[in-house]
Amino acid sequence: MIWVLLGFIVLVAGLVGWSAYVSRGIERMIPADGQRLEVACVDFHYLDLGPRDAPAIVMIHGILSNWRIFTYFLAPAMARDHRVVVIDRPGWGYSRLTGKRLDIAEQADAIAALIDRLGLERPLLVGHSMGGAVALALALAHPDKLRGLALIAPYTQPIERPPEPFKGYVVPGPLRAAVAWTIAIPIAMRTGKARTVEVFHPDPVPEDFAMRGGGALAIRPQGFQSGAYEMGMAKGAMERQAQRYGEIGMPVAILYAHGDALLDPELHGTDTASSIRGASIEIVEGGHMLPVTHPELTEAWLRRVLAG
Repeated sequence: MIWVLLGFIVLVAGLVGWSAYVSRGIERMIPADGQRLEVACVDFHYLDLGPRDAPAIVMIHGILSNWRIFTYFLAPAMARDHRVVVIDRPGWGYSRLTGKRLDIAEQADAIAALIDRLGLERPLLVGHSMGGAVALALALAHPDKLRGLALIAPYTQPIERPPEPFKGYVVPGPLRAAVAWTIAIPIAMRTGKARTVEVFHPDPVPEDFAMRGGGALAIRPQGFQSGAYEMGMAKGAMERQAQRYGEIGMPVAILYAHGDALLDPELHGTDTASSIRGASIEIVEGGHMLPVTHPELTEAWLRRVLAG
């Protein structure tokens, strides 16, 4: 029994050391090259692009992601004539939590505080996937801070089961740290490519997405823990939030793709648009990752939203 216990300890120590080694390697390849500002128990990592006196846009990414899905194309394109702020959501990318983990409404409050600290005057809020849920929460709690919402493949309604690529993140709270620092990275290195293909389907995954799009950052232990937490809290948070969409009075535009393999465009797009007075929805060809796979189409849509 002693030798079995010693063997188990050595195995766990080896997995923890390997996880730390892989994480450091990823961080060397994809450094934290934005700005930092601590507000509302979050040490935010963000990037501020474009002319400071231009109309402002704030972009919020989804789950297992970071602001690089916007800097891949959309943010620099829009920064030609807008001030564009892209944010690593609390617990994602290089944004660090200085207190407890934040649910959707609490993330919205923290981003509202960041908007104030940056002196942004009623920006347009762009939210992709889970970032769309946070954008809607911000519109409900802080409507005076925004001019409107532009939501790309947003997560907007409670669902009974997580999307197939995310089922591995359904882990009980007490086990999340242990899984994150032992087996999460080996499993991600073995299955991550296939899961990424599922998320992008039917569009192909760009060859440079892991680095340029920041995809590799999600396999770090902190990414697994954030993903497991959000998978656990999302359904209850959305059950409370979705009932209130009729209260939103600002302009809301939604962009979805027919072929989205992660979220149902009818449920999260059409149904949500019908519950918000004056909301518009446009459904195009493609998959879930429109800012990366159809960047020119997404930019053109966003410019039409701004013009409207």
